[in-house]
Amino acid sequence: MRCRPVAVTAVCTAAICLTSAPTVAAPPAPPAARTAATGGGEVHTVAVPGIDPVQRSLSARTTRPFSMVGLTWDDPYARLGGTAEVRTRDSRTGAWSRWQALDTDARTHESGSDHTGAGLRAGTKPLWAGPSDGVELRAEGSALPRGLRIDLVDPQGGVPASVSPQEELPAGAPDVTLRSGWGADESMVGDAPTYNASTEAVFVHHTGTSNGYACAESASIVRAVFTYHVESQGWNDIGYHFLVDKCGTVFEGRAGGIDRPVQGAHTYGFNVDTSSIAVIGDYNAATTTPEAREAIMNIASWKLGLHGATVSGTTTLTSADDNGRFEEGERGTFDRLSGHRDAYDTDCPGDNLYADLSAMRESAANRDATGDFDGDGDQDRAVGRETRDGASSLTVRSGPERGPRATASPTVLMGAGGHALASGDLNGDGYDDLAVATGRGIVTYHGSPAGLTTAGAPALTRVVRNGSLTAHDTDGDGYADLLSGGEVVARGGPRGAVTPSG
Repeated sequence: MRCRPVAVTAVCTAAICLTSAPTVAAPPAPPAARTAATGGGEVHTVAVPGIDPVQRSLSARTTRPFSMVGLTWDDPYARLGGTAEVRTRDSRTGAWSRWQALDTDARTHESGSDHTGAGLRAGTKPLWAGPSDGVELRAEGSALPRGLRIDLVDPQGGVPASVSPQEELPAGAPDVTLRSGWGADESMVGDAPTYNASTEAVFVHHTGTSNGYACAESASIVRAVFTYHVESQGWNDIGYHFLVDKCGTVFEGRAGGIDRPVQGAHTYGFNVDTSSIAVIGDYNAATTTPEAREAIMNIASWKLGLHGATVSGTTTLTSADDNGRFEEGERGTFDRLSGHRDAYDTDCPGDNLYADLSAMRESAANRDATGDFDGDGDQDRAVGRETRDGASSLTVRSGPERGPRATASPTVLMGAGGHALASGDLNGDGYDDLAVATGRGIVTYHGSPAGLTTAGAPALTRVVRNGSLTAHDTDGDGYADLLSGGEVVARGGPRGAVTPSG
């Protein structure tokens, strides 16, 4: 369903800033009933009157129910050229919120050969307001664009009566709530996905929405962002590949398969051969939670690993458009886990989240190890990650001769952690072995013609606390030893790493 205009019943002609609550207009007629089977959310729009490029406003008014609000305008390539703030009225209490700034640091990203541009609109990032039935706007600047309108998103507008059963995740994938799990209305998606050749980097974003949401609302927020991108801005689908809430829940974004290189609409100029993770909230204002950081590392490591890349590496990408920071055809070197601001003139993903990326890259690198675990001459890859229940799962992928294939049932390690991995021939049998530092000690796996196995591989009670683990033959005896922070914590031998240093 496309946007429905809502009649404007009053025009504010005074100065933009209001110091007291104005009289509220009568509510418009309720929308026509919709059947639950239609699914998805609804968007109602209110035109902002006038064409003044310096000051525009919308007086306080009663509206149809909504939970997310954004400001959009006609020219899909124009910036707002100013600031915009809204107040919203809580439909449960009747109380008006404080003035809240809309994040104007946005530009349309759904463009290029795969999108004709018909129906495209530029817009702010949407703001999650919670259940509301009233809105007021003030905007000012030097070049406010024409065609301003308030877009009010009701994510509950047509939610299916029952959500489809959860599809099966790809083998070895982290926990992800797929689109059926958050109630995506697939009939709203216009065209089939566009697929790239690879995934070379992951760009981290924040949605710019409120941080005061409850995690029980996260699925509704994702559904609202999806509706805003498609119905309000004319995009083909939600722009992000993954969304993460502050409790660490991961949601599938753009359709097409989380294990496939789907082209998204997230980093203008660099949407090709990249993926994206958007954290729900404003991380200029808030700090990231450990759960959100863990989720980012897990998804980024898994997604890049599907294409033989590691989070700790770098890559060179070519800009597809003039985006204000890079010219079309200009090449740039990026961390494989980068922030939106690294590729585009923006403060996204917020100062606090951006500052966390370096530590995330380091931590994710410690959980990643390569070795020839089955002796076939190809380098295999092991990735450890913390699961939602606090355990640590280990996923081993075969080398390139057999393609990027994950084991069907990832091994669950003991304890909480899995924060450091190292590979080397600990028992001198010619196969690379694997050591994994967990919250209760070090678990080892021995290589064999069938791959990694715990048969005969000892577990050590030595706890590694500094987040690093490496394997080297430090004494030249032909057996790799385990080191942490330069200190030998276990020595290799015919039975593997069995002798902790004294």
